[in-house]
Amino acid sequence: MSATRYAYLGPEGTFTEVALRTLPEAATRELAPMVSVAAALDAVRNGEAAAALVPIENSVEGGITATLDELASGEPLMIYREVLLSISFALLVRPGTKLSDIKTVTAHPAAQPQVRNWMAANLPDALWESAASNADGARLVQEGRFDAAFAGEFAAAKYGLEPLVTEIHDAVNAQTRFVLVGRPARPAAPTGADKTSVVLWLGDDHPGALLELLQEFAVRGVNLMLIQSRPTGAGIGNYCFAVDAEGHISDRRVGEALMGLKRICPKVRFLGSYPRAGVAVDDVRALRPGTSDAEFVAAADWLARSQDGRA
Repeated sequence: MSATRYAYLGPEGTFTEVALRTLPEAATRELAPMVSVAAALDAVRNGEAAAALVPIENSVEGGITATLDELASGEPLMIYREVLLSISFALLVRPGTKLSDIKTVTAHPAAQPQVRNWMAANLPDALWESAASNADGARLVQEGRFDAAFAGEFAAAKYGLEPLVTEIHDAVNAQTRFVLVGRPARPAAPTGADKTSVVLWLGDDHPGALLELLQEFAVRGVNLMLIQSRPTGAGIGNYCFAVDAEGHISDRRVGEALMGLKRICPKVRFLGSYPRAGVAVDDVRALRPGTSDAEFVAAADWLARSQDGRA
């Protein structure tokens, strides 16, 4: 395995590359652009890279389905950290192109919901076609296959394009969350401001099936930050659920919730416990009474004493 190589969703000039370069260790790694999320994660699976950075969620549309599906299937991988990046698009064109010249546009599918209103107001007749990434869309414009691409303004020089319009975003303060993914290993020690990600499969479809999963978290005071259903591919009505929860697997409330889920779900995939980006320990909400590690330990001690006749 290449311990000095990090893969990312490429080509060069993507928001993913910008996010990756915010990590201090990126300065000492070989950064390898990949053609898709699947290719970046497969590079980790087959030992071509020690880790891969891929987008997993944006604040406009929620989870990135390509990443969620890849993490839920195939050889298991683990998330070790996350990066938040503010997103604003530029409309990149070949030199000399005017807004009235634009008949076709392209970008990554996740970009479309973030520029839809702007397009309706400024390019109502332009045809949209998705690209493998925003930077790949810029490359396709450079090659003459599209008139314009939505991408980061920083990608313009790389592909010989000009930013015709900048600061395009339908939602102010839009952000994308990226995760650094590697092979499974022991999670890093808890920081006090952590997140745990899992994928859960329903055993069968019956009234209250999803509620049963959620109750395992709720009764232990574990707050959920994301829950998204994804089809399993086994037919209509068969779903798994990608879940992000506050806390670390070593926290008693989180660990016991996962044990409860393992009892009732036919399959549980642990995707990692890792520090939350941009959140300090002092910013973490106070635990509900009865859900701290000390209280779980005290309850277990009471049970043991009761079993021994010492209660």
